Amino acid sequence: MSKQLDNQQLASRVDNLEAQLAFQEATIDELNQLVTEQSRELTLFKRHLQSLAGRVSQMRDQQSENDSQVDEKPPHY
Repeated sequence: MSKQLDNQQLASRVDNLEAQLAFQEATIDELNQLVTEQSRELTLFKRHLQSLAGRVSQMRDQQSENDSQVDEKPPHY
């Protein structure tokens, strides 16, 4: 009878381990999908940031050109 009990306990432990493994595999898959999605978003955000930085730089250049034109004396002076 103790052998049967040991086999039942062993089978129960194996079942529990299989259930835990299945849960962990599902969790890893979900996390992998999330990391992949966030990586895509981060790449997109980097592109947008570079674009905005370029636009800000252009605006600064235009502003400094406008400021230098305002500081110039008119041609009749």
